[in-house]
Amino acid sequence: MKPTRCGYVALIGAPNAGKSTITNNFVGSKVSIVSPKAQTTRTTIKGIGIYDNTQIIFMDTPGIFEPKRRLDRAMVASAWSGFSDADINVLVVDAHRGMNEETSAIIDELIRRNAHAVLAFNKIDLETSEHLQELKEEFENLFAFDAVFMFSAQTGDHMTDFYQYLADNLPESPWYYPEEQMSDMPLRLLAAEIVREKMFLNLRQEIPYALTVEPELWEHKEDGSVRAEMTIYVQKEGQKSIVLGHNGTMIKKIGQAAREELEELLEQRIHLFLFVKVRENWEENPSHYADWGLNFKA
Repeated sequence: MKPTRCGYVALIGAPNAGKSTITNNFVGSKVSIVSPKAQTTRTTIKGIGIYDNTQIIFMDTPGIFEPKRRLDRAMVASAWSGFSDADINVLVVDAHRGMNEETSAIIDELIRRNAHAVLAFNKIDLETSEHLQELKEEFENLFAFDAVFMFSAQTGDHMTDFYQYLADNLPESPWYYPEEQMSDMPLRLLAAEIVREKMFLNLRQEIPYALTVEPELWEHKEDGSVRAEMTIYVQKEGQKSIVLGHNGTMIKKIGQAAREELEELLEQRIHLFLFVKVRENWEENPSHYADWGLNFKA
């Protein structure tokens, strides 16, 4: 009988490389929010699942980029912290974008740290085999990766070899979490993240980056339902008007989409209430960082 294995796999890479999609694909359920916009993930989120005899704990880290704000610095610090804590590190690259400034800087940092890493090209369904071979050679000329994989996390194609490699190479160990557990994120924080995802999908480009969603109440009712109250903090009065929409149409649309997804995910009735407040300097408030495990002083 094979021994059980368990360990942490950090997914690092430039923003929008598909790290959250990989995590959700493996877990088989949403534990990390996804949007077409870069820098959606703000903190390291763990997605937990079993493959073969191994419990794999994916650490979905924020995209690594050149930080400009305090929140940016905290996000990038969270990504490199996940990297330092992992048993296996995986550099995820959008095969369509290939090498860019951010990915090049990550490889430079891997070299500086004398680190080990696996290379994973994602979104290969959009590329030719010739282009993928050229990409592989370009990256392997820069860094000695432990292994190279190519797949599409969106479609699930060609992912089994990647999962099997991780399962075979994580350390022998008892499992760290109960078999049915999919994430270590509290449900109230997952709910807040799903609300934030719907804002990324429904609001124009710059608005989602200027807001945060904080869970204020997560209360289980006698009838088995949950009352959830979330406060959306924005930086300007004009942003509040956009989030609310004409006669409240936008916030209702966001709330309905979030509630429907939460009910499907949790298989229980959710009473979701969203409030929008202006707090100009919320990014300078340490309490907004603590819940999400971010270092305010990064």
